[in-house]
Amino acid sequence: MQTPRIFGREPSAVLGLVAVAVQFFSAFVMDVSQDTQTLVNAVAAAAVGLAVAWMVHDGVIAAITGLAAAALALGMNLGLDWSTDKQAAWMAGVMVAAQWFVRTQVTAPVPAGAAKSAAPAA
Repeated sequence: MQTPRIFGREPSAVLGLVAVAVQFFSAFVMDVSQDTQTLVNAVAAAAVGLAVAWMVHDGVIAAITGLAAAALALGMNLGLDWSTDKQAAWMAGVMVAAQWFVRTQVTAPVPAGAAKSAAPAA
């Protein structure tokens, strides 16, 4: 299988560009703390992971929830003041929505009738 490409490049190259852009922004435009830089890179990594999962059709739910968790962590670091209950509700909502969507996109590799006919008679 060929390596998935984003903008014609391997995902690691895209993440490297994001990391350099964040460092450049912090050095020349606005002072950004190391924690915030780390979280921005984590969100970028989660987004690239989601893109790759989507392209190869594997692990999409995990990638969506990983991106949501990274975005929530970034938001909390940037001043989002949510209680743990609200954070848990957000993540539960993301998980349900992701499962609801992905469930409509997935088909069984074997038709339901074929599984019954393959079972040994009792």
